[in-house]
Amino acid sequence: MSDQLDAIRNARILIVDDTPMNVSLLESILAGAGYTSVTGLTNPELVFDLHRQMDFDLVLLDIQMPRLDGFAVMKQLIEMAGGDYLPVLVLTASTDRSTRLRALELGAKDYLTKPFERLEVLHRIRNLLVVRAQYRERQRQSEQLEQMVRDRTRELERTRLEIIHRLSRAGEYRDNETGMHVIRMSKGCQRLALAAGLGEAFGELILYASPMHDVGKIGIPDRVLLKEGLLDPDERALMQRHVEIGLSILGSHADDLLRMAANIVESHHERWDGHGYPQGLKGLEIPIEGRIAAICDVFDALTSRRSYKPAWPVPDAIAYLRKHAGSHFDPELVDRFIGILSDILEIRREHADDSPGE
Repeated sequence: MSDQLDAIRNARILIVDDTPMNVSLLESILAGAGYTSVTGLTNPELVFDLHRQMDFDLVLLDIQMPRLDGFAVMKQLIEMAGGDYLPVLVLTASTDRSTRLRALELGAKDYLTKPFERLEVLHRIRNLLVVRAQYRERQRQSEQLEQMVRDRTRELERTRLEIIHRLSRAGEYRDNETGMHVIRMSKGCQRLALAAGLGEAFGELILYASPMHDVGKIGIPDRVLLKEGLLDPDERALMQRHVEIGLSILGSHADDLLRMAANIVESHHERWDGHGYPQGLKGLEIPIEGRIAAICDVFDALTSRRSYKPAWPVPDAIAYLRKHAGSHFDPELVDRFIGILSDILEIRREHADDSPGE
């Protein structure tokens, strides 16, 4: 309660009246009642700049003024306030009904005719300031609640992305001791998406979706996943089931992130010439996110050491991409990838395996 009383006493009050004596009278009445921040103006044209500076809590406004009448002042003040609650108390010598109705229609919260009684004007001022203080308190609580909701939403989003990240690395740990491949690959996908002109939103989405490209490896037996050397036809067919397993893990979900992740799981082993799996999609039939993931996945896999192979030198990996552009890979995206090679190599340096093979 004391906080509200302090807010009322310290409220910023503006008096606008072209008669200096009226301004002085109101200033004296308000000062005697304990109000500490009262400003008087006799020139209504100065109101708007002053209000921008002071953000007044209450305006005591005369109607009949030269150059700019109270109606014009009130209309612009209400527009400046936007959705904010700005109480305007009209104090005027006009007693006609049309003036009173027009003032109330334009947004005046109260109306009092001159001459007025000291106690009545103080009660009306106090009542309007109480409402203003309550409005400000509700506004503060609403902003605080909105901030709590935003903070909680960000926390939930961080948790969601962390769970996705951990799930992505779970499959990668099966055949990669550090699991850094998914980080490098996903950051490469983001850079390539940006280089392809797909925009920031798409780039961020593929950054978080692409690490799940091989999550289905969780279901592949070690004898196949960790085999040194070439797989026989049966083993290759079993390895290819990681796409089916990955889709089963991700499920069918309306969430943009999981939907893109499922697209990448299903399409990043498709080939530009139609000889990939699981559906044999060709060219632009392959989702753009799958075409991006294919390039970034293969490049990082080639330049990383695995149980079944040493790391390739970067020039050899680039030569491989060039050779297979138009057969395995989208040729335009290969050109884009080579154009950002310095970024890709910087990502590799920042997220190197514990025992890098380069």
